[in-house]
Amino acid sequence: MASGRSHDRAICWLCVPFGLLWWPWLGLAGVVSGGGGFLVGGLWLSPDLDTISRPLRRWGPLALIWQPYRRCLRHRSIASHGPLLGTGLRLAYLAAWLLAFSLLLQPFGAPSPRALAAGLQALWSAYSGLLLVALAGLEASSWLHLLQDGDPDARPRRRRPRRRHSSGIRARSVRR
Repeated sequence: MASGRSHDRAICWLCVPFGLLWWPWLGLAGVVSGGGGFLVGGLWLSPDLDTISRPLRRWGPLALIWQPYRRCLRHRSIASHGPLLGTGLRLAYLAAWLLAFSLLLQPFGAPSPRALAAGLQALWSAYSGLLLVALAGLEASSWLHLLQDGDPDARPRRRRPRRRHSSGIRARSVRR
């Protein structure tokens, strides 16, 4: 399993090449959208948001919104680290928080959820290609994370240290 630093390093090194994949079809906007989605997916919406990790700390004071997510999901479960499901769940969780914030702030002049939905629909109709590329970047960064972590069943498990008797002698090392 890779460390947080090696996950971050791989994301930073590969965000530009991933963005350049979209150059022939979408030009510079595709590069920015794909590479940006890849970067955001790896650094802020990582599968490791279910633990106290670098991506969680990057949220600063807003890391509190991920507390229920962390409590409900076991680390490396299919819901957090699963292909497509993990990214979709994190995006849905974040959308639920945005909806809750918009409802709470509506008396103070924030747009209503209906206005937000209309804005998102207009954004989708105008930039659907770029948004799909950004979503592909989010998912690709998740796949990179999974590839770096490797097979969880293949890695050696840590053994618990043997218990000692009150005399300080190991329980199984006593010979008679």
